Amino acid sequence: MNMSHADHGSVREIVPRIRALAEEEGRSIGILLDTQGPAIRTGDLETDLHLKQDDILELTVAGAKSEEPYSVDVNYEGLIDDVSVGDTILVDSGMIRLVVLEKRGKRIRCKVMTPGTLGSRRHINLPGVHVNLPPLTKKDLADISVGVELGVDFFALSFVRQKSDLEQLRSVLTEKESKALVIAKIEDQLAVRAINDMIEGADVIMIARGDLGIECPMEELPIIQRRIVKSCLRLGKPVIVATQMLESMITNPVPTRAEITDVANAVFEQADAIMLSGETSLGRYPVECVRVLNRVALRIERSGGAGYAESAILGDKRQKTVAAAVLLANSLPNSKIIVFTRHGAMARNVSKLRPENSPIFAFTSSEEVYRQLSIYWGVYPLKIDFIDDPNATIEAAEMFLRRTKLAAPGDQLVIISDLRAGEERIDSVQLRTAK
Repeated sequence: MNMSHADHGSVREIVPRIRALAEEEGRSIGILLDTQGPAIRTGDLETDLHLKQDDILELTVAGAKSEEPYSVDVNYEGLIDDVSVGDTILVDSGMIRLVVLEKRGKRIRCKVMTPGTLGSRRHINLPGVHVNLPPLTKKDLADISVGVELGVDFFALSFVRQKSDLEQLRSVLTEKESKALVIAKIEDQLAVRAINDMIEGADVIMIARGDLGIECPMEELPIIQRRIVKSCLRLGKPVIVATQMLESMITNPVPTRAEITDVANAVFEQADAIMLSGETSLGRYPVECVRVLNRVALRIERSGGAGYAESAILGDKRQKTVAAAVLLANSLPNSKIIVFTRHGAMARNVSKLRPENSPIFAFTSSEEVYRQLSIYWGVYPLKIDFIDDPNATIEAAEMFLRRTKLAAPGDQLVIISDLRAGEERIDSVQLRTAK
């Protein structure tokens, strides 16, 4: 739910509809609320400005009056203090490039380097400039309250710049007693430079390539994407590759071959999720886009992955137990990994290691965890009630898989669970053959 465009009424209508359809289909569907964040935008114009190269455009704040033929007000007063002479300002998704010539009071005099037509309320990017905007605006806080009320599963923080931004969002969610996961949207140079802090502070990383591709040199973007995916897999944090994956399908019924390759690369790198935005919100062919994405993902997954998970860090004994289970599953034909998890940690540990051929069936008794696990690579979340006797729970899970045709007789079931030893519960790995 993109809160840059959605209103509270539509969110209240759509979320229950998604929940009802998911239950009807027996599917684990997570809902992500994407905050607008502290966006810097131009104000309203009576008529569009047709700017030519070397024209002068003056940006004004706080209603200052310009003396130039071309001027537009900006919604962020701190812009005056944040930019310096010689800085680059990008407007309207980078379509118009400006260079700061001088600052006069509440006015910034800029030279147009790339011609274009400037309309009202266009987004402004300041590559490499640290802006002193709060991570959460009043609008963001109001939107988050609605998301918590409706029980959404993920909150994405836009234009995150430092780890403390994520901590502020997490504090708001804790105060509202929400256990939703926090997603850091990486979309500027500051976040890229602090990527290890971002990975540590977030539950999920999103590579938001729209603004990121404006903020960074375009030839660096594939390198940045690959480096972030590698780091996330090494540290066991889920990663989403987002924006412009099938951009041409906003207006065309089929994608370009370059777009297919882009989607395939993200799947080959074994990102946890690939994300559509404009293609399925305002595009003409939303269903076709999802079908294309699914078709490419399924085929590329069968061809193997880049192997980045081989460098995954195993931090404790539980993760090493899981690693043994994955090694066992990789060595067996027709293997399925079954994991029982109350909070999602064990399923995340298995997903982190990217099993070669085995689906990960994650059984949980928590509705919350059931939906949150939808974002993890290779995980098929399944909801059942846990029984006090671990062995009885395992048998119930096996019957569930057989009944739903997710497992067939003769399949090798690698089961990660806990067993009771006196008063103590210990992690265990079992191998069973499906009957």
